[in-house]
Amino acid sequence: MSDLVGMGTGPVEPFLPVLMLPVLFGLSMDYQVFLVSRMHEEWVRSKDNRRAVIVGQSETGRVITAAAAIMIAVFCAFVLGGQRVIAMFGVGLAVAVALDAFILRTVLVPAAMHVLGRSNWWLPAWMDRLLPHLSVEKPDTGAPASEPAGIDPPVVAADERR
Repeated sequence: MSDLVGMGTGPVEPFLPVLMLPVLFGLSMDYQVFLVSRMHEEWVRSKDNRRAVIVGQSETGRVITAAAAIMIAVFCAFVLGGQRVIAMFGVGLAVAVALDAFILRTVLVPAAMHVLGRSNWWLPAWMDRLLPHLSVEKPDTGAPASEPAGIDPPVVAADERR
């Protein structure tokens, strides 16, 4: 297939794997943070591992898929440049991102987290005391949530208030 995309034949340049590894590591960590941080939010809220994995995967799956599809398209566009090294870099990154996002992050990580159960969230007590407890969301106080932005609360007639 190398002739089809204009890469020709020849050895892999020695610096390509060295350059590809940090790029792939950065992209895969982004996907992992999207996925596991949402799972952790649900775990903190419900303490149910099964629910945390399902909610985390369902709410971040589209984000990971869209981000991966964009990166694959960008990396495949490197082939159009006409330079063999850049084309090899693009094809390698496109294939690696596809495998990482569609196989590893959407199938293997959630499956492993289902199998591991509550041990996903275990942390030694001494380490838990040392680490900061950061959250983007305010902690759930048990109070009823306010109406989401853009949704008006239901209008209640005077007769119904009694």
